[in-house]
Amino acid sequence: MKKPVIAIDGYSSTGKSSISKIIAEQLGLIHLDTGALYRGVTWFALQNCTRADGTIDLQTLFGSFDRIELEFKNDSGELILFLNRIDISKAIRTNEVSSNVSFIAKQKEVRDFLLQSQRSLAEKGGIIMDGRDIGTVVLPNADYKFFMTASIEERTRRRYQELISLGIDADEKEVRENLLARDKIDSEREIAPLKQADDAVVIDNTDLSRQQTIDLILSHLHKI
Repeated sequence: MKKPVIAIDGYSSTGKSSISKIIAEQLGLIHLDTGALYRGVTWFALQNCTRADGTIDLQTLFGSFDRIELEFKNDSGELILFLNRIDISKAIRTNEVSSNVSFIAKQKEVRDFLLQSQRSLAEKGGIIMDGRDIGTVVLPNADYKFFMTASIEERTRRRYQELISLGIDADEKEVRENLLARDKIDSEREIAPLKQADDAVVIDNTDLSRQQTIDLILSHLHKI
């Protein structure tokens, strides 16, 4: 029997990726963090497609897609993102990438570039994919859809702690402002905006622990 396809969308720092990873391990599914792909393209753009003033030249980026090879590799059960065979899993979590990823992700050319590869990965089933437009655009026919949210205060706390744990300098006020800016860009962008799919189950985990959130999602996956 074909294994299910699960789509988890939602706001930044709601735990989408870490929770999806754990659920994937428990159910024997592949986990794909699509946000990491957009961060990978953003990191490439910052390294190779910037103008003298530090801004990103989109036309140069669009013309460089044939130089971008993104690949996930399994390292002791953890999927590590490589760009052109270089491990960028930590580099894509920096403040600089976070500040630019929503701008890059709203570009139609970038979304088209990554869309087909995401769909191809899901064709055989047995995958849990998280992002912002998985249930609405990338995998509209997913077997299960969830939309995760939490208060801005709680998301700020989580994101700040994540950065500190990675050894990245962070300011809580700056983290909060970055999250709010990303929310606005992601929700208002013309191409594939962040929004809840009509048939998605909403998970507000402001007051839930990671394990409680996982248990709640698993309770809905009764057919697996």
